[in-house]
Amino acid sequence: MLTLLKQESFLLLAVIAACVAYPLEHWMLHSGQIVALTAGLALIAFIVAASMRVAHHAELLAEKVGDPYGTMILTLAAVLVEVVILAIMMSNEASPTLVRDTIYSAVMLDINGILGLAALMGGIKHGEQSYNDDSARSYSVMILTAMGVSMVVPEFIPEANWKIYSAFTIGAMVVLYALFLRMQVGPHSYFFSYSYPDKRRKKEPQDAQAKAPSIGLSIGILVFGIVVIGALAEVMSKTLDLGLEGTGAPPVITAILVAAISAAPEILTALRAALANRMQSVVNIAMGASLSTVILTVPVMEAMALYTGQPFQMAMTPVQTVMIFITLIVSAINLNDGETNAIEGMTHFVLFATFIMLSLLGL
Repeated sequence: MLTLLKQESFLLLAVIAACVAYPLEHWMLHSGQIVALTAGLALIAFIVAASMRVAHHAELLAEKVGDPYGTMILTLAAVLVEVVILAIMMSNEASPTLVRDTIYSAVMLDINGILGLAALMGGIKHGEQSYNDDSARSYSVMILTAMGVSMVVPEFIPEANWKIYSAFTIGAMVVLYALFLRMQVGPHSYFFSYSYPDKRRKKEPQDAQAKAPSIGLSIGILVFGIVVIGALAEVMSKTLDLGLEGTGAPPVITAILVAAISAAPEILTALRAALANRMQSVVNIAMGASLSTVILTVPVMEAMALYTGQPFQMAMTPVQTVMIFITLIVSAINLNDGETNAIEGMTHFVLFATFIMLSLLGL
């Protein structure tokens, strides 16, 4: 038991933070903007700590079931964290563009940030890194379809018809994901896997495996971690909104923070995979997380909008639309030959830097 508590020290700290934050919520919100902002940033740190443990147990489950199931568990865990935080923040009357900006930020972070940095670092260390190009093509076309239907077409939908189109979007995303899930774990599962040469194994994984928690315990801690993250997000959303009010910070900064919180564990996992010359895992994580973010977040948030009767602004701005299309075109070209290299990684990372610059400019 003591060993388990030591292993879950980050999650334990997050639980303590939640127990402290709730009684002090009123004080933090009425002690000035500096206190609110400091509290909000501190709570973000605890949320990231908890999400790291959620991702760790998702990774343990992933190792036990293998690809493509493994990366599916990892991406679903990250998206679940994002959906929980978004749902709580939107219930606190956040900006109507928060959902749109978060999905956009997550896709830019996953494809250009994670994939770009991983391909760059992996390319520098290993040169060309191989993967199954069927997976990249499948991911790309589904991301383009999902974002086009849910975040480009709504610009042309009359306001009076938003409920009808919102319901259609939910149905379309569910059908797309059901088909994708069948492909990923069914007869086309080989699209998302790659046979690497046998590697020399160290003796320590055996010891680590012996000490690894059971599947049931990992699932329990994962679910508990999601609950803790939700509790922290409830207070964080209020303190952060108050702390950023009137500071001149770009509106998209909150969305970037939400996307970064959910993607933080994925970044570490993807970089480890790239440095270990396992680019297939990187492609599955980066592209799979992007697709899952769109295809799962959209129906949940649209259903929430229909329930409350308050529509969200889902149509992307012209700048966001251009950046998404450039990203997907570049990824379609780069991920078309079954090998990545440092040059391809750099092109994505430059796009990520452009996204950050445009966000700081408020565009």
